[in-house]
Amino acid sequence: MTEQTLDARGLNCPLPILRAKKALKDMKSGDVLVIHATDPGAVKDFEAFCRSTGNALLDSSAANGEFQFRIRAHG
Repeated sequence: MTEQTLDARGLNCPLPILRAKKALKDMKSGDVLVIHATDPGAVKDFEAFCRSTGNALLDSSAANGEFQFRIRAHG
């Protein structure tokens, strides 16, 4: 399992989702993508994205206006 980081800070919807989708496409099943974002809408967006794509939202957190998401690729 490998872990990659995606910096989506300063980007507004739908750019964080689109960049995550592109990154996940090149990842193997079980790999983890860590996304850093500042758009408050990203919380609901990533929850919906994972439900619709089958990728697993492992956890999410928020601190100081920044959001972090950990998504496991389904392959």
